[in-house]
Amino acid sequence: MNDFARRHFLKFCSLGLGRIALADLLAPRKPHFPAKAKSIIYLFMEGGPSQLDLFQEKPKLSAMDGQATPASLLEGKKFAFMERMMAPKLYGARRKFTRHGQSGHTFSELLPKMAEQADHVSFFHSMKTTNVNHSPAMVAAHTGGMVPGRPSMGAWLVYGLGAEAKDLPAFVAMTSGPRGPRNGNDIWGSGFLPTQYQGVPFLNAKTPIYHLDSPAGVTRERQLRAIDAISAMNRERESITGDPEIETRIASYEMAFRMQASAPDLMDLAKESPATLERYGVTPGKPGFATNCLLARRLIEKGVRCVQVYHTDWDHHAGIEGALNKICPEVDRATGALIADLKQRGLLDDTLVVWGGEFGRTPMAEGTGKNAGRNHLIDGYSVMMAGGGIKPGVRVGETDELGFQSAVDPVDVHDLHATILNQFGFDHLKLTYRYQGRDFRLTDVAGNVVKRLTA
Repeated sequence: MNDFARRHFLKFCSLGLGRIALADLLAPRKPHFPAKAKSIIYLFMEGGPSQLDLFQEKPKLSAMDGQATPASLLEGKKFAFMERMMAPKLYGARRKFTRHGQSGHTFSELLPKMAEQADHVSFFHSMKTTNVNHSPAMVAAHTGGMVPGRPSMGAWLVYGLGAEAKDLPAFVAMTSGPRGPRNGNDIWGSGFLPTQYQGVPFLNAKTPIYHLDSPAGVTRERQLRAIDAISAMNRERESITGDPEIETRIASYEMAFRMQASAPDLMDLAKESPATLERYGVTPGKPGFATNCLLARRLIEKGVRCVQVYHTDWDHHAGIEGALNKICPEVDRATGALIADLKQRGLLDDTLVVWGGEFGRTPMAEGTGKNAGRNHLIDGYSVMMAGGGIKPGVRVGETDELGFQSAVDPVDVHDLHATILNQFGFDHLKLTYRYQGRDFRLTDVAGNVVKRLTA
């Protein structure tokens, strides 16, 4: 076929090679082996939730509260803002801890609703990461590397599995808290994968999707004609340049058009029972973490592959006691309700729920008295998982008696990613994408599946 004939075919064929390629990129695909999970809700507590005030009871730390931190425990450790922590003192939790359910998982009194789900969840209590600063730790938690530019975990999952939802994005990110999460597009982006795999952010607002309504006087039929015309010009341009990103542009227009019909139904929480709204703590029309958790369940029901829900108020360098009193009730209530709701609807079996942050908090105080907080800790924090074929009631790893570092079965971010991919039917060593002459993967050159958790 000569160049003129090729262009003529692409211009006038009703499908066009661009449309064919688009359908192939997002079509559902089979993983390497039978999957236990088909969707994921990642509840990300950005800033670093304190494992020592929430999940890890340390009686010896409480007994030594206020004593000088032994210098040997600080030697070789990395902490943020060390210039503000001269001669730091040990800081025991001011909370009561209780074991719950047949699993015996420990929760503090700050998390009563999550504690009710103790027999449906499992924990890593020995998580490790490599950087004490928020931005690189956030990027590592989502992409497996500290330098921005690599695909996010959600993008890898959509790349590997394709999409099931036809009228909604395969990957959605939602935020709540005083600001958006650090690094934004870097943590839900597609990196060097085609941009069709990137996450679509929903706003923390009454109307979370920009420009959902058609302009006044513009009918749906007129809008469709405009989109068809724009798509035709884009396909002609793609036939000339061969630029694959034009396919993404076409898909964006078409998805936006379909979402104008599907999204209002998704956002209509009035269809939920008053009991459900009460259980989550949702006030209709009021954005926030509770609303996002309920929307996450609704998105999963509609076939969305990956939902990331961020709460951005966990960086407690000062006033941690008052801050936890404020933040925990909202997050605890909605998290517990989400797990229970998924379980009741039969969705937890193949929906993986992950709860955690980019790192944890230190056993020594930053500041004193009511102003005391905790610094960043990268050597032994907690991450909770539920559903998606994960064995419930399991505890992996533990930290030393003061909570400074992982003492048993340390698990790093690559191990967490490998385990998540495993639940979706992927050998993390084989889910690769060739870029700049080498095969890249989410777990970089590391990572082991934690088999104690895989059912």
